[in-house]
Amino acid sequence: MVMQLAISFLVQSILGLFCLLFLLRFFLQACQATFRHSFSHAVMRMTDFAVLPLRRVIPAFYRWDSASLVLALVSEFLLQVLLRLIADFPLFVAGSQIWWMLLGLSIVALVKLSIDIFLYAVIIQAVLSWFNPIAAQNPVLSALTQPIQRPLYRLFPPNNGVDFTPLIVVVVAQLLKILLITPLMNALLVGL
Repeated sequence: MVMQLAISFLVQSILGLFCLLFLLRFFLQACQATFRHSFSHAVMRMTDFAVLPLRRVIPAFYRWDSASLVLALVSEFLLQVLLRLIADFPLFVAGSQIWWMLLGLSIVALVKLSIDIFLYAVIIQAVLSWFNPIAAQNPVLSALTQPIQRPLYRLFPPNNGVDFTPLIVVVVAQLLKILLITPLMNALLVGL
């Protein structure tokens, strides 16, 4: 039992990190973040080994890096499969429907991770603006958060220098996770 927990932790840590990196690369390119920044450059360097060869097979779709998104989905799907195998789930005799449920669970997990990426980017940017408004991370964070915050700025402009859009983003993100993601995950997990 302890060995299963340790192996599950390792698998979740390694594949979860790859999934996060591939998804970050996808969003950084989609938001046209600068890749001269050390953070963006590090994400690129850590994912080049898989993304560049896959791009020969899966081309970009407009400015969307399809290869990075596919690799994020494959990483999450592999994570779901390995966690079931480690837990001694009879995966190969459970029928073909189980694979569709695992794929659905992987897609929902990617959506949840995407919400978390944008949520934490908004929170980090808001905290940095209090202490260091000209922080080196601002160009990358701004590129990630502007597509979400720009429409909110029109509805809720900063009032006397106080910006409420980060709070609105946090509330909406949490509501999405409570009302959409959690029920979908629970419905898919019941089917397993």
